Order: sequence, then C-alpha cells, then structure tokens
Amino acid sequence: MAFDLVIRGGRVVDGSGTGAYRADIGIEGDRITAIGRLGARGRQEIDADGLVVTPGFIDGHTHFDAQVFWDPSGANSCWQGVTSVVMGNCGFTIAPVHDDARALVLRNLERAEDIDATALAEGIDWTWQTFPEYLEALDRIPKSIHYAANIGHSALRTWAMGERAFEKEADEDELRRMRDQLRSALLAGAIGFTTSRSEHHETSDDRPVASRIASWEELHALVDVMSELGIGMLEGGTEGFLSPDPDEQQTVFEHVRRIAVEQGVPITAGLIATQEGGRAMLDRIDRIASEGGRMIGQSHCRGISVLLGFRTRLPFDVLPEWIPFRAQPIEDQKRALSEPETRTRLAKAAMEGDYDRWRGIGAMPRKPDWDGIRVFDRGLPPWPSLREVATARGISPAEAMIDLALESDFERLFIQPSLYPQNEEVLLDVLRHPRTVMTFSDSGAHLSQIADASIQTHLLGHWVRNTGAFTLEEGIRMLTLEPAQAWGFADRGLLREGLLADLNVFDPETVAPGVPQIVNDLPGGGMRLSQRAEGFAATVVAGEIAFRDGESTQRHAGRLIRNRRATTHG
Repeated sequence: MAFDLVIRGGRVVDGSGTGAYRADIGIEGDRITAIGRLGARGRQEIDADGLVVTPGFIDGHTHFDAQVFWDPSGANSCWQGVTSVVMGNCGFTIAPVHDDARALVLRNLERAEDIDATALAEGIDWTWQTFPEYLEALDRIPKSIHYAANIGHSALRTWAMGERAFEKEADEDELRRMRDQLRSALLAGAIGFTTSRSEHHETSDDRPVASRIASWEELHALVDVMSELGIGMLEGGTEGFLSPDPDEQQTVFEHVRRIAVEQGVPITAGLIATQEGGRAMLDRIDRIASEGGRMIGQSHCRGISVLLGFRTRLPFDVLPEWIPFRAQPIEDQKRALSEPETRTRLAKAAMEGDYDRWRGIGAMPRKPDWDGIRVFDRGLPPWPSLREVATARGISPAEAMIDLALESDFERLFIQPSLYPQNEEVLLDVLRHPRTVMTFSDSGAHLSQIADASIQTHLLGHWVRNTGAFTLEEGIRMLTLEPAQAWGFADRGLLREGLLADLNVFDPETVAPGVPQIVNDLPGGGMRLSQRAEGFAATVVAGEIAFRDGESTQRHAGRLIRNRRATTHG
C-alpha cells in the first residue's frame, strides 16, 4: 500500500490534550488514513524526526473577506500554522451588495477595519450581489487555507436600506428584506451572523457603522431567523459590557441572555482580560450557561496592541510641530532628524505636546505612555520599554524613539497596549476557562496598525515554552480542537483516521512569531504589516503540502467551509 504523503517519525500532539506519542501519519487524498508505525512509503514524505506533528490551527475571528480575493496564501495567518479561518466578524462583510452601491459596503470597513481603500477598489473582482453568490465566488477562487464565512449586519443593512442604514432604524419592509437575505445566506452555507455596537467602529466619513444604528429589536428579529433554521452562531453585540455605566451593562446582558437562552442561538464575543472587565465577562458567560444558554468568549493571549513606527503611524502625527514634518517623504524625514536642531525641537514637542486629537484604532486620546510603549525588537517578550532605553542612553524617551528609528533605517516598530490593557493574572484565568477559545487575531484587518495573526505562535513560544503556563498538549488543544468544537467543524481539529488532513510540523523549541515588517504589496501598492514565523517545517492543507520551511508551495487545496445544514448553493 502506498500513501500520497507520509509524515514520518514525529511526536504526535493530536489536539485532544492527551499525551504526545511517536508515530507516522499516512495521508491519501485529503484524509488521514493511518496513524502508527507505517512500513509503506509515501509518494511524498516529510521527515518529522525531532519535530512535533499537530492538527492545523483554527482561527475563529478574522477579516479576510476582501483579502482572500487578492491573496491566495492567507497572509499573515498562513505563516503561523493556521489552516482554517472564520471571517466576516464584527458585522463587516462585502456581501450582500448592490452593483451600484458597493461604496456603502466599503464605507463600513475602510476605517473600522483599517483596510486600504485602493486595495479594496483594485483587488476585488465583484461577481456577486447576494451572499449566496459571494459564497460561490469564494468557492471558485484558489486558496491555500480554508475559509468559513459569516454574514455581517452592517453589510446586510446597507444592502436592504441604502444610505438610510447609517441614519435610521429599519422599517417593516427593510427588515423583511434583511431576514430573507439572512435566511438565504444561512441555507447557502454561511456559518453565522455578526454585528457590532462598538463606539470604535466608525465609517470613513465619521459616522457609526450601519450595525450601530440598529435597534435591539431589529437584532432579535434577525436572530429569530437563525433560531428558526437551527443554524449559526451570533458574534458580537456585547460591547456595552465595557461601558462604565452599570445600567448599560445590565441592558446589554439582558439582550444577550435573551438571544442565548430564550431564542436558543449561541453567541460569541471578544473577551478583553482587564482587571475588572475580564472576570465580569466570565461571570456573565457562566450565568448564561447556568440558564441553559451557550456563550463563548474569544480570548487573546498577548493583549491587543497597536504597532507604531515612522513608516506607519506615530502618536506625534497629530501634533502641530509634527504634522508638516510627517507630510514629507520618508527620506526627507530621515535627513531632517539627522540635524540636531530639528531632532531636539521635535523630541521636545513629542514630550510636551497635546494628544487630544489622536483617534487611532485600538488607542485613545492620551500622551504616550513611555513605560507602556515597548521596542518590538524580537518576536516574543520581554521587550524593553522606551523609558528603559532612554534611561540607559541618558536621553528623553522621545529622543530614544527617534534614535532607534534612525538606527534601523526607520524599520523599527514599537508596540503600544490598546485602550484596554490586559492583566496577566486575569488573562491566564480567561485562557483556562472552559467557555473561552483562544482566538481573536483580527487577521486580514488593521493592516497598518496591528499584527495579531501571530497569537498562535505567541501562545506556543511564550505561554507554553518560555513560561510553562500550559503544556504543549494543552496549548495545541487550545488552537485546534477547542475552536473546531466552538464553530462546529467536525472534520478537523484532531489527528484521527478519516479526518481532514490539515497538519503542522514544527520545532517546539524554536516556534515563535517573527518581527513584523512593513511591505508594500497590496493591490495598488498599499502598505501592510507582514509577520512570518519561525520553526515550521511544513503545513499541510487537505493533504497537500501548502507551506514548507515558511514558504508557499503554490498548492491551493483550501476550501470554503459551509455550515453542515446548508441546503442550497448559489
């Protein structure tokens, strides 16, 4: 008997959380067909001696909805061992859409998701209007990894209401159109419905995104469609839990409880592990479970952070002294900062300036926290703070930031905690909670500010290897079986005979995120943050070696994942 592919002699960490063991894995077509000591050869073989073999990782919170049309590889997730992603989160999708109203859909996500407008205009070949047609388009295009798609509330509203979606509540006819399109999307294979009520989600023309205008009753009416069909999970809508107003928190909880318990639709949402908010969210999740509902918290393992740099964005960009300087070409900025008088003047302004105009995604109006902003000089912590660097050099933190930028030809990046910095003790409680899943990368969005596609390798390098907070078996389960169960992917997340052959082969002693780099490879030449990873020998997708030693093989075996109850296509 010959196999198409044999992964030979690796330490198998199968996703279940049980102990690792040494075995070969035989693959025929897109399925695992044998696990054990295999005498038969494979047409291709991967030598996994000294390496671990795991299921492919699953990311439940991404925004690849547009990127998938110009990037078959799935960067940056693909470099981190991710083989299946869920996109269309936070209410942001590019379908449904009318041919003459595409700008309305793009308005929802251009600023809120920080996706380059030129890339959106030039990188998408619009061949759909309805959501089922969008799924068919996804099915046809080459893909190196697998994609599951939610339908987004903001797109659904703009499709049904036009400009009114950004100003008014839906009338009876508009709500009927939304319900009908949602039903069609779910029957065609959408795995859920997503929304957002976050004050940070604004349009490119300074208005709330469309889903924020919707009433709670509109949301319940749409969720009723999911309840009637028995299909899908609602993502989002819990942003009010972060409100300082306890009455608003209670109102949001009552609506979330109604969705999960009375309407019987599972709900999932991001969980920020702050000192107070993280534990309060866990308590709410447990209360819903105690009443028979299901809620899943999406956790992060590093803490959502914004990346700063002279080639991207700086807190100083809003200061009057810096605005004309930053408008110059990069080479002119370098030359100017090499002049002591200019450097001193701008550093002084950075230390003393008024930052009230700062409106960056994930940030807030504030003077830079020189203890919190760290030098992103390696893939894993510890990272030195700017104040530490400044003290060692005998200069101000702003001068240190300028000098580090000049010394690296403006390539150096700095990592700044977000609006809601996470507490490490609470974060570990969140990661260990039985009703949370470690996901929430936002990969495919925030292209110039955030590089969180690497949370999987951060978990393995930092929390498993460097701190020992989790065993390797526990860490792999968190990245594979747990998200597979949360999103109902029954054919992946474990290494078992008969399951889909999505696998990773990597060195547990070296696996880690790389340092992000700035590249200009978006359609139209736009800029994005690119983050590779270290330690991967191979990633297999549906039986094909998709990535080898961190490079794409140009094998596109990825597929669209439709919900298991889908009954119609197209």
